[in-house]
Amino acid sequence: MTTMEAIGPRPKRILDPTRIMIYSVLIVAALYYLLPLYVMIMTSLKGMPEIRLGNIFSPPVEVTFEPWIKAWDTACTGLYCEGLKVGFWNSVQILIPSVIISIAIASVNGYALSFWRFRGAEVFFTILIFGSFIPYQVMLYPLVIITRELGIFGSLAGVIFIHTIFGMPILTLLFRNYFASLPQELFKAARVDGAGFWGVFLKIMVPMSPPIFVVAIILQVTGIWNDFLFGVIFAGTKNFPMTVQLNNIVNTTQGVKEYNVNMAATILTGGVPLLIYFLSGKYFVRGIAAGAVKG
Repeated sequence: MTTMEAIGPRPKRILDPTRIMIYSVLIVAALYYLLPLYVMIMTSLKGMPEIRLGNIFSPPVEVTFEPWIKAWDTACTGLYCEGLKVGFWNSVQILIPSVIISIAIASVNGYALSFWRFRGAEVFFTILIFGSFIPYQVMLYPLVIITRELGIFGSLAGVIFIHTIFGMPILTLLFRNYFASLPQELFKAARVDGAGFWGVFLKIMVPMSPPIFVVAIILQVTGIWNDFLFGVIFAGTKNFPMTVQLNNIVNTTQGVKEYNVNMAATILTGGVPLLIYFLSGKYFVRGIAAGAVKG
């Protein structure tokens, strides 16, 4: 009799040491990042008498949404007690045009640097890369002078202008790498068919590039929404974004420290980027992986 050899891969052991190590690290990392969020949520649902008992990890005995209502509608952010709602709409007005303009310009730049090589393209690309790593603080004073001369300092237009400028270098790099990973034959075939610069871009490149556009949107939404520095300098008192107003709520020196309101305000401020990540996380990973294939 002949012994029949097993066909297929050997079944993996359930208690594989490598698997145990990987899952242990992932669980510890998840707990490390989720524990503060848990504390924030539990604290925001408690009243101040219960918070003063000192057990920050215990769930609320009596759930109340009053801190959330106050954080949104009546919390004091300096001279005004209008809550975060004003800052939220300011952030939305800053976010939408900044994301659209910066991504539109960067995608065209990346496309041009990938397929339409012009004289000085490498120098231009080097300058863009260099611009990605310049600290913001170095450029603040010149930008204040520029926006003042343009008449947009202390306005929403000024903040949009700044975010658009600082978003383009890294976005151009991402788009350039992604477009460079696409088959050159598609571009050549479109050129043979008579397609021009915009025809190739709009009819071929854009339809093939949803992952990298999602990556760009996530990066810009997160960076712009969470920004504090540009908002506090360039927006003006009446146009402060949500992050600046959150800082004013948390650091207020008048009255009793309302930790439940502070936690609710923090969660409300971070809700938009968290929602974006949850809805499009897999596209973010796919776009980053595709853009890293070819530099």
